[in-house]
Amino acid sequence: MKEKIKLGISTCLLGESVRYDGGHKLDRFLTATLGQYVQYVPVCPEVECGLSIPREAMHLEGDPESPRLVTSRTHKDYTAKILRWAREKVAELDKEDLCGFIFKSKSPSSGMERVKVYNKKGIPVKKGRGMFARIFMDHFPLIPVEEDGRLHDPRLRENFIERIFTLKRWREVISKKKTLGGLVEFHTRQKLLILSHSEKHYRLMGKLVARGKQISIGRLYAEYEILLMEALRMKSTVKKNTNVLMHILGYFKKQLVSDEKQELPEIIDQYRNGYLPLIVPVTLINHFVRKYKQPYLREQTYLNPHPIALQLRNHV
Repeated sequence: MKEKIKLGISTCLLGESVRYDGGHKLDRFLTATLGQYVQYVPVCPEVECGLSIPREAMHLEGDPESPRLVTSRTHKDYTAKILRWAREKVAELDKEDLCGFIFKSKSPSSGMERVKVYNKKGIPVKKGRGMFARIFMDHFPLIPVEEDGRLHDPRLRENFIERIFTLKRWREVISKKKTLGGLVEFHTRQKLLILSHSEKHYRLMGKLVARGKQISIGRLYAEYEILLMEALRMKSTVKKNTNVLMHILGYFKKQLVSDEKQELPEIIDQYRNGYLPLIVPVTLINHFVRKYKQPYLREQTYLNPHPIALQLRNHV
């Protein structure tokens, strides 16, 4: 990457003491590890719309699809205030070129999903979404979003970070003059990555690129971006990855020597059965790519979608 990836983030996750109780929720993976590769744009809805630190705790109540934000003890309603601020904020964030956002889980302003919403009897249901998170996600439907709690899951973490790196690569493509050749080059590099998420989208995107001369370049790029982000939102699985790994194996039919022809399928099978993480067959394949100078595979993002130092494929 020529530049760091810009990510929005709930301010408290960076260790800033902005929570209602004057505390924070520092996440060291986000700051110390992922932070080496990204530039964070911190956002704290409550503080930025003028509320104090500390402050009375708040919660959502009413209709989960259109809740009100009220203080828990005095029942003061901040709905209009936070909504007005949130709409102005997403307009500002339009200028930031964000490739993703990490929200604070369970927050009535920033929770991405399953936020408690209280009914008239004071009974909560986990069907809400934080007020700012809802407006952000509606305004930026293609931008990858996650929350700190879900990022503890290795597969969700790998999926999110894979998406933000891919979106950054795409942004670098569209920052230049839009051409069919540029799109074909980008798509060719992403083919196996897309296949590891959705065979359906892999086929749809191939057909879209193939008829690129028949539609305007603006429409072509717009439709491609939608399909790209839709595809990567679909979770990769062991079965999908095994399919891609076996597909890659076919490129070495005439190159691998006898013991290598036995070793690679065995490693892939051990991954398929859960004995090895994905990093093992991928590392072996990268070795063969370098050894046999395989030009097509050398350019495939799938084999190096994010920095190895993040160790994301060590756990999936």
